[in-house]
Amino acid sequence: MSLETCAEIVRQGDPDRFLATMAAPVALRPRLFALFALNLEVARAPWVSPEPLVCEMRLQWWHDGVEAIGQGRRAPRHDVFEALEGALSARDAQTLLALIAARRGDIGRTGFSDEAALARYLQATSGGLMWVAARLCGTREDDARGEAAVREIGQASGLAAWFMAVPALSARGLSPLPDPAPEAIRALARDALARLAAARRRVPAPARPATRTGWRAQKTLSLAAANPAAVIGGSLHISEFSRKL
Repeated sequence: MSLETCAEIVRQGDPDRFLATMAAPVALRPRLFALFALNLEVARAPWVSPEPLVCEMRLQWWHDGVEAIGQGRRAPRHDVFEALEGALSARDAQTLLALIAARRGDIGRTGFSDEAALARYLQATSGGLMWVAARLCGTREDDARGEAAVREIGQASGLAAWFMAVPALSARGLSPLPDPAPEAIRALARDALARLAAARRRVPAPARPATRTGWRAQKTLSLAAANPAAVIGGSLHISEFSRKL
């Protein structure tokens, strides 16, 4: 396994998670970098080609590798799979398979019918990813209360990231928000902020390096709640100094 390869994939494609992972204990970093590299590759797959079949094939390859690990079989040779072999339980693998299934919806470019559909998508993607990261940090699989809290933080973090991606998605001709009206955006942001505040009090100690990857969420959601037009206009940014700090 090449730690450097996985870390570089994350550094280039997901700099916020890269910074947060570098703040985690050294022993946890290889598996976290592999997990986040997997997430990045899966997130990119629906956009690799205008041909849906090509995107489906790419996602299926990642699906098959994760499924193999979950079943204790040998996955295709890849730095990501080599790092995750022996680290994922069968249930962890199922969570990642749900994430991949949710990403299949991106291939159709159909958007979300309502806020509940967007919430399900964010829960399966960002929520599921953060929970698997927490598991790799040592959180018990049977900690239902902790799982609920971690998933809430993941979902709120996912909404913050989604808000930031709205201009780019809209530029591709997509409709990333079920309702782009300012009051609808404000309501989504405020609800996520409330959930985020409540969930943070219930996070188990081993999961904290994982939930730290959502460090940008509160600031971004607060900006969206105060100024929903910033979501559409693409001005939900913090300074580079603040990011590094």
